[in-house]
Amino acid sequence: MTFDANDSVTLKIWDRSTLHHTLDSAVSDLSAQHNTTTCRVAVTCSGPNTFTLSLRGEGQALASA
Repeated sequence: MTFDANDSVTLKIWDRSTLHHTLDSAVSDLSAQHNTTTCRVAVTCSGPNTFTLSLRGEGQALASA
């Protein structure tokens, strides 16, 4: 796990059988760390087997809710 900044995390997940569990856990951890809801955490595929989780701004979170 690589911490790119205070509000984002990059994960390289090799085991496809744990993909959903790992991402769910990471989203929960990041939202808890920043005392916010999980809907503010964006997950993007940033490369092969690589995912970046980052916090979205308040306006973006409300627009997608």
